[in-house]
Amino acid sequence: MVRIRDLRKKYGAIPVLNGLSMDIEDGDVYGFLGRNGCGKTTTMNIICNIIPKDEGKITLGNGKPIKVGYLPESPMIYGYMTAKEYLEYIAACSEWQGDVNRRVAEVLDVVGLSKAANQRAKGFSRGMTQRLGMGAAILGNPELLIFDEPTSALDPQGRAEVISIINRLKSMGCTIVLSTHILSDVERVANRIGIMRNGVLAEEGSLKELLRRQGGDVINITVRGLTQENKIKLLSVDFARAEYNNDEDLFRFGTEDAEDTARRLMRLMADNDIVAESFSIGTATLEEVFGKVVG
Repeated sequence: MVRIRDLRKKYGAIPVLNGLSMDIEDGDVYGFLGRNGCGKTTTMNIICNIIPKDEGKITLGNGKPIKVGYLPESPMIYGYMTAKEYLEYIAACSEWQGDVNRRVAEVLDVVGLSKAANQRAKGFSRGMTQRLGMGAAILGNPELLIFDEPTSALDPQGRAEVISIINRLKSMGCTIVLSTHILSDVERVANRIGIMRNGVLAEEGSLKELLRRQGGDVINITVRGLTQENKIKLLSVDFARAEYNNDEDLFRFGTEDAEDTARRLMRLMADNDIVAESFSIGTATLEEVFGKVVG
C-alpha cells in the first residue's frame, strides 16, 4: 500500500528525514513510533501531499491512484455544526458520489456517534471530537488511513472507544498508519511496528519480532537489605543485561535464555547468601524495546 525509498526533508538547514525507507502492506495496522521531532508527522504529511518532499520516492497503491484519509492530532471541527452536518460538509468537500445520507449514517455508526448525530460539536467531549474527526477521515471510503495521535489527551474510556473503532476498521480490511506515544495502544492493535530515530527507520517488524530481537525475556528479583558488595556482584554479571531500581530494591535482567540465566542467578545468590523476596520471569514490553531503540 505504501512504499517509501530514501525520503529526505529539511526545514531550512535542519534535516528531519535522512533517507527514510519503509513498506506498509495492504491491510496492515502499522504502529509508527518515535520521539518528538524524529520525523513521523513530516512523513505522514508528505504521504498525504500536505507538504513536499526534498528527495526520495513514495509509491501508494502500487502506483494506482488511491484515496487517503487523514486524522491530525487535533482535528478542527466547526462547533456550530452538528455531527451529521459536519460529515455532510466533508462529503461535499470530497465530492462523495452516492447517497450522502446513507453514507453519513454508516460513518456515524462506525464511530459510535449515531445518538449524537444532531448535537452541535461545540458541546462534544474531547473523545467525541476525536471520533468525529475519525469519521471525517473515513467518510470518503479511503484505501489508506493515517491517524496522528488519535488517543492523545483522552481519558481511559475515550481511549478505549477510539481503539475499538480502529479494531473495527481493521476487521473491515482497512490499511492504517497509527502514530502515537501510548505504546500500550500500539500493542493492542498493530500487526507491524516501525520505530524512527534521527530521521530513518531504526527498527521494524511485528511485536513478536521486535521483542525477540530487542527485548527477549526479563527476570525480576526483589532483594531487601543487600550489601553494596553483593549489589555490585549482581549488577556485574556477564550473562544478562542488568539494571537496578533503588526505590523498589528491584533487579531486572534482560536475557535471550531465561532458563539458563535464572539458573546462573540462583547459583550466584546461593554462593553469596543473597535471599530474594521475589523472583519472577516475564517478557519485555514494547516500552522497553522503544527505549532501547531510541536511546
